[in-house]
Amino acid sequence: MSKAAKTRQFIIEKTAPLFNTKGYAATSISDITAITGLTKGSIYGNFSNKDEVVIEAFLHNVALIKREIHAALNRGKNPKEALLNFVDFYRQYWEKLVTSGGCALLNAATEADDHLLFLKESVQHNFTLWIQRLTGVIEQGKEQGYFKPSAQAEDVASLFVILIEGGILLSRSLGDRKHLNIALDQIEHIIHTELAN
Repeated sequence: MSKAAKTRQFIIEKTAPLFNTKGYAATSISDITAITGLTKGSIYGNFSNKDEVVIEAFLHNVALIKREIHAALNRGKNPKEALLNFVDFYRQYWEKLVTSGGCALLNAATEADDHLLFLKESVQHNFTLWIQRLTGVIEQGKEQGYFKPSAQAEDVASLFVILIEGGILLSRSLGDRKHLNIALDQIEHIIHTELAN
């Protein structure tokens, strides 16, 4: 990796948590220089503008959570176990969500809808990928006989994402993880009763 590439990666890694906790719009170039210890010229020498830093930091934040979700799904010996591991991951992930500023996708989605329109396409793409990944697990479960053939895989996957994001939003807003747990309990119920053969 070249020196320029290392500097660019350093900026992304240092600013990603800041953007997620403070907000993408609220984080200024001064905040970026303060947290990286670099000059404004150095930031702009590696990125064309703040928007580019925002997108790269967002993608970095999403990549971290994506890696953990994929790891949880891949630990399952079968598709049903994979989905239950996915639920368990979110039960264990709560403390990290609290300290890291919340769900990177949810945070960016809120800002992208309101004023950071340049970020919207990337947010939509990553939500779509998440739904597709869960849809694939459910379809695999149908093929292997773990889930009912009549299960609407994409609808169920979308519902899981809706429940998780809604649970996170309410739990963080009210400072009580029980709302996320209610959502996760509902997902487990769907896996055991509506999906399972």
